[in-house]
Amino acid sequence: MSEHGHSDAAEVREILDVVADKIPALLNQLRNTLFSAEAGQEIGRAVGAFYRELVESGIPADEALAMAKSYIGSLEGVLNQAKMGGHHGHKEG
Repeated sequence: MSEHGHSDAAEVREILDVVADKIPALLNQLRNTLFSAEAGQEIGRAVGAFYRELVESGIPADEALAMAKSYIGSLEGVLNQAKMGGHHGHKEG
């Protein structure tokens, strides 16, 4: 292997070491942001606004409720992925 190739491999290894150190901290910060009390309040407001907009647009209340529940389910899926920190859908247990 040429000296230049060795230098590139060392540089890539160094970059990956830095990334490995930084990614867990970034995921923890993201999780803490998503699961804060303020985030919960914002999600509640968003779901309420979504429901009200559906009803005001003429969607029957029971259908709007089902759609709002589906919306919450979608949010839960995203939040669960963030909570697992990128474990690619594997549940701990």
